Amino acid sequence: MNVLRPTLLTLACLLAQPAMASDLPSLGDASSAMVSPQQEYQLGRAWLSIVRGQVSQLSDPQLKDYVESSVYRLAETSQVQDRRLEFVLLNSPQINAFAAPGGIIGVNGGLFLYAQTEGEYASVLAHELAHLSQRHFARGLEAQKRMQLPVMAAMLAGIVAAAAGAGDAGIAAIASTQAAAIQEQRRFSRQNEQEADRIGLVNLEKAGYDPRSMPSMFERLMRQYRYDRMPPEFLLTHPVSESRIADTRNRAEQFPAGGTEDSLRYQLMRARVQLTYEETPGIAAKRFRAQLDENPNMDAARYGLAIALIKGSQFDEARDVLAPLLQKAPNDITYNLAQISLDSAANHLPASEQRVSRMLDLYPNNYPLNQARIDLLLKQRKIPAAEQALNDLLKRRMKDPDVWYQVAEVRGLSGNTIGLHQARAEYFALVGDYNQAIEQLDFAKRRASNNFQLASRIDARQKELIEEKRMTEEMLRG
Repeated sequence: MNVLRPTLLTLACLLAQPAMASDLPSLGDASSAMVSPQQEYQLGRAWLSIVRGQVSQLSDPQLKDYVESSVYRLAETSQVQDRRLEFVLLNSPQINAFAAPGGIIGVNGGLFLYAQTEGEYASVLAHELAHLSQRHFARGLEAQKRMQLPVMAAMLAGIVAAAAGAGDAGIAAIASTQAAAIQEQRRFSRQNEQEADRIGLVNLEKAGYDPRSMPSMFERLMRQYRYDRMPPEFLLTHPVSESRIADTRNRAEQFPAGGTEDSLRYQLMRARVQLTYEETPGIAAKRFRAQLDENPNMDAARYGLAIALIKGSQFDEARDVLAPLLQKAPNDITYNLAQISLDSAANHLPASEQRVSRMLDLYPNNYPLNQARIDLLLKQRKIPAAEQALNDLLKRRMKDPDVWYQVAEVRGLSGNTIGLHQARAEYFALVGDYNQAIEQLDFAKRRASNNFQLASRIDARQKELIEEKRMTEEMLRG
């Protein structure tokens, strides 16, 4: 998706605005008070809502769950103080990941394609978390006092416009706000990246990974793209040099050996992404078959073949391919979700329901399993049960627009018109369309006019969204 290139390149430039490494204040130092943590939080959420509304994302619950759990694992041992993280999984096969002010973590689907091990994947995200923990955004503003927060907010708005295909208008907005500072950004970027590398390596080791994964990732990417005129966004925003590789290699070698380099779960998620970006399920199946021919014990390739066959409606063969995996690990969530998908697609709904129930007894709070149950209930036309299950899921995923979108659909099917408008309002607010959100609550209030308490709650929520809209526009307008 070429439209993402201006977004991710410029965003990373925005975030890579550090003070000199020797001058970095300690966290909480007054010198970084130009932008408070709360301002960063608000700005990040405003930016995220617009990105969600205008840039294509991957809505696969298993991938979302993996990214969230893996980043939280890294955050637990990091220096990130505010762990109110939000995630966006972008639908692009290009390699990239980024951290935006206020705890926004962005991951391209392409990161799974390029990071061949979990350690390499984790090294990229540990690096991005270091940008957050060191508050490089705020310190960059301190280093360039002439660039105030509204200017940077306007720059974010231009980035989103370019990402959404606004073309020259978006690029012009970026250029007009960026021109005065671009040289300073470039001058300081090396120190910023070095610090993120150093802190990322420490965090990798604390989280149980082998820090050598970071230089390995850099080395392979440099070999692959050494002579390319236009390398992927990740290398444009994180320039890799021989000296940077040598520095991270030397630092990594100082840690004891024995950390995690890879995991089967990562390879299973990687297979899902590989299938997503193949032209057809048949082409994906052919590639997974070739991997199995080379290594018959490669479980990730067997899993990839199974889900490719399910997607291609070759159910009998998919069942045969999947069976050895379930025999080996009968309680594995990923394998059981594949079998649930297979049984549901083949209209073996009782078998699918039985498996969902058994797995939820083992893992009651697992997001992908709960989502699979909801999908199955909808296929069975058990609308009230699906609505209740979605309401339960909302308690844990109140900021997930995918969930709110489905809540609106199901409330419509159940005849809950007021709830439908309320759910649509929450969805539109999360994707940055406040006008639609406020209008949906107008519809809900009219329907609830005979219920004073409900109408009052809807009115209060509408006032909250009006205020959010005002603040967001103020920040992004500058």
